[in-house]
Amino acid sequence: MTEKSDKLDVAVVLVNDGYASTAVGPIEVFSAAGTMWNEMCGDDPEPRFRVTTASIDGAPVRSAYGLNIAPDCALPDLGPVDLVMVSASGPVPDDWMARHAAIPPWLAERYRTGTRIAGVCSGVAFLAEAGLLAGRTATTHSGVAEGFRQRYPDVDWQTDLLITEDAGLYCSGGVNAASDLSLHLVERLCGRDVAIGCSKALLLDTPRPSQSGYALLPLARPHGDDKIREAEHHLTAHFTREVPVEELAEVAGMSRRNLMRRFKQATGHMPGVYQQMLRVSAARKMLEDGAPSIEQVGLSVGYEDVAFFRRVFKRHCGATPSAYRDRFRPGRA
Repeated sequence: MTEKSDKLDVAVVLVNDGYASTAVGPIEVFSAAGTMWNEMCGDDPEPRFRVTTASIDGAPVRSAYGLNIAPDCALPDLGPVDLVMVSASGPVPDDWMARHAAIPPWLAERYRTGTRIAGVCSGVAFLAEAGLLAGRTATTHSGVAEGFRQRYPDVDWQTDLLITEDAGLYCSGGVNAASDLSLHLVERLCGRDVAIGCSKALLLDTPRPSQSGYALLPLARPHGDDKIREAEHHLTAHFTREVPVEELAEVAGMSRRNLMRRFKQATGHMPGVYQQMLRVSAARKMLEDGAPSIEQVGLSVGYEDVAFFRRVFKRHCGATPSAYRDRFRPGRA
């Protein structure tokens, strides 16, 4: 995969008064994907990304602690890319959003043309300012969360999560989460084997499964029913045990019948099926990590009957748990 057409294009947007590691870290992760670990193992490098840096006007930016970084180009001169990642700026949007006013509309236009957009730490504010996160789940640094909630009340802020993914929009928490988000994107775009090799080469933690800080795979279509969103969050937090519909109705503050109707209308699924999908998502990650015991995986996600677990898993994934594990386990070519 050394031909130009085989690589994905990533643009890292540099901002003034930001945190240099939230730009440099992703640059190194994407540049190392398919190359560094291969070389360490004596194999030919197979670079998976071309990385370009850009600032608003193409001029060097100065980080919060005095590091000057020269970009490759200005935003208007940047060609088509597959992914844009915005690095983190300061903690208070009021202080720097006006100086970076060109970024939000540029992000909105890129997203409209199909580009994936990612924000790191406080850089998530640029996505919110562009209107991209309205009605969607997002995270950011817990230290700026309250201010972001007030400034962007239409965003579903879930700051207990390290990473969120919603309709091609990716957000991460604190400064160090830049590497986590980058590895997550390497996995999403190039597969788990490439991400694991990248993490080994850079001595970073391997991409963590959903239960350890990542949002579970998006299960429902976007919707604006805040009460049902509360019920979804409750199911996500307690998916390993049986959650009665009456319990969800109490959480959402409505009758059982109304909960069932609105849940199906908002998410496209009944609560029981939604919980099955949550469990299967968690089970998939365990199997991708090479979990040796199908029975243990079933127990871990809430199924005591392994035969029933196998049937549910096959219904949602089209393959048995063992077949799925054999196909996607680490190290498989």
